[in-house]
Amino acid sequence: MTPARSFYGLRHGATDWNRKGLFQGRTDNPLNEDGLRQAHEAARMLRGVGISRIVASPLVRALKTAEIIADVIAVPLTIDAGIIEFDFGSFEGRPVRDLMIKHNVNSATGLVSILPADGENWEAMTERSLACVSAWIDRYPGDDLLFVCHDAVMQGMAKALSGSYFKNSHGTPFRYVCGDPQWRIEQVVI
Repeated sequence: MTPARSFYGLRHGATDWNRKGLFQGRTDNPLNEDGLRQAHEAARMLRGVGISRIVASPLVRALKTAEIIADVIAVPLTIDAGIIEFDFGSFEGRPVRDLMIKHNVNSATGLVSILPADGENWEAMTERSLACVSAWIDRYPGDDLLFVCHDAVMQGMAKALSGSYFKNSHGTPFRYVCGDPQWRIEQVVI
């Protein structure tokens, strides 16, 4: 399902597992000090963008990031499990780099190709995420929406919409721009 118009996406602030380079998935880790700082910086960046509604993943790292932003820019916040992080199955808690070396992959495409069968299906995650975004866009046609979620969710949507993955940093806002004929992902710079 392709969203009808452009929207914003933001990866939550960092956690200790992010800093250690571990697959985090559905493990509900809180933001660390860097993550809290990143959330506040994102809020300052987004203050003048015109976002009128925020939708957040229910995982605490995304929800806390979204709460900080919603408080600063004074907009409503809703939780939706449709943008919860990818379930990495038996990769959960393991070092990303070690598994990439073990399986001789060095790209996001390579990483997706080695995901374990006991986790979520990548295409299913992408479909549920895009369906979630599309439903909110359809529900609020006049609003500029920000989805505060996770790297895998944002990457899956980017690949499906624009044809490629992108460099995604914690607490950095991006705009998924509905283009003709192709979508593009742009970092928000204020």
